[in-house]
Amino acid sequence: MASVKERFLKYIQVETTSCEENECCPSTPGQKVLGEMLARELRDMGVADARMDGHGYVYGSIPAKGDAGKPAIGLIAHMDTSDAVKGATRPRVIPAYSGGPITLENGVVIDGFDFLPSLTGQELIVTSGDSVLGADDKAGVAEIMTVCERMLAPDAPDHGKICVAFTPDEEIGRGADLFDVAAFGADFAYTVDGGALGELEYECFNAASARVKVRGVNIHPGNAKDQMKNAALIAMEFAAQLPPRERPEHTEGYEGFYHLMHMEGEEEAAELRYILRDHDAEKLEGRKKMMKAVEAFLNDKYGAGTVEVELKDSYRNMKEVIEQHPEVLDRAKKAFRSCGVEPLIQPIRGGTDGARLSFMGLPCPNLSTGGYNFHGRKELIPVPAMEKMVEVLITLLS
Repeated sequence: MASVKERFLKYIQVETTSCEENECCPSTPGQKVLGEMLARELRDMGVADARMDGHGYVYGSIPAKGDAGKPAIGLIAHMDTSDAVKGATRPRVIPAYSGGPITLENGVVIDGFDFLPSLTGQELIVTSGDSVLGADDKAGVAEIMTVCERMLAPDAPDHGKICVAFTPDEEIGRGADLFDVAAFGADFAYTVDGGALGELEYECFNAASARVKVRGVNIHPGNAKDQMKNAALIAMEFAAQLPPRERPEHTEGYEGFYHLMHMEGEEEAAELRYILRDHDAEKLEGRKKMMKAVEAFLNDKYGAGTVEVELKDSYRNMKEVIEQHPEVLDRAKKAFRSCGVEPLIQPIRGGTDGARLSFMGLPCPNLSTGGYNFHGRKELIPVPAMEKMVEVLITLLS
C-alpha cells in the first residue's frame, strides 16, 4: 500500500491552479490530468465504479461491509490549488523538525507562528518558498485515497457504503456548481479541507463578490483642467470610502470584512475586485449596501455611469443546515476523540464545497487535513497529522 505521504508528494507535482478568468469547467486543464490519475488509481485498487465526468469531477464508491443498516457516508476534497502565489510546487521534506526558524531556498523564513513549537521532532513538508505547497487540498485528496485503499483491504472494519468525490475549482468558488448529489449517493458527507489537526467546522462565512468598474475620461494633462476624469484615482477614492478596520488584516473570529483582491487601471478605465464576507447574513447584506452607497456617492460626484458595482452571491453559512443534523457532528467528534484528538470546533473564516452542498441536500461539515498557512509561501504540513487523519477517517466510516 502507498503511504499518505507518498501520495501527497505525487499529487502536488501536478499543476492544478484554478483560474477565475476561464469560464470552462474545470477552469484549467491540469485538474483533469489529476482527475484522470485519481480515477485510474481508484479503479486499480478495486473501486469498480470510479470515473471522471466531462467536467472533471471524480466519483467512486465502496460497497458496505457487514452491518447493512449503517449510513452511506461521503468524503470530499478538491483538486485545484490557490493562485495566491504563482510558481511550480517544489516541496522539501524535513525529516525531524528541530524547532526554530525554517529558512526556505529563496530566503523566505517560516518563523513566529504559535503552532511551530508543537511540531518539534515531527516530519514536515514545506515549500521551496516559490509557491504554495498545495496541501489545500491535495492533503485531503491523499488522505481520502489512502483511506479508500485501506477500507478495501480484507481486514478492513465493517462499514456502510463509502462515497468519495474530488472536485475542481473550489478555490474560485465553483466546486459545487456541477456536483451530482444524487449520483454521489451519500446520506451525508464531510469535506476534508481544513487546517490544523482536529478542526471540525460547520459554520462558515456568507459570501459575495464585487466587481467595481470605473469609466474615466482621458485628456492630455496639459489641457485636463475640468475635463479629465482619472478612473484610476476614482477607483482609489472608492476603496478609501470603505471602513479601513473592516479588512482581513484587522479582523478575526466572527468579524466580517471587505477584501480588495485585485486592482488595475489607467485614466480611461479601472477595475477593483472584492470579496465580501460575514457569518451574519444581515451584516453581509449591509456590506453589499455599503458598496452600492459608495457607487451612488461617486456617480453623484463625477456623473452617472462613472462607477458600476456588480455584486454576486457566492455561498451561505452552512450552520443553518448542519444544526438540523447534529448526529453528523457527533459522529465526527467521536471519531476524533477515539483517535486521541480533541476536536477543535470553530467557525471557518472562508468557505468549502460543503457550504453549498449542504444547501443542495447533502449535509457536509468540514474536517482538518493537518496543514498550516494555506495560500502562501509558508504553507507546511506535518506528515504525522496526515497519518492521524487517515486513522480518524477510517474510524469515522466504521
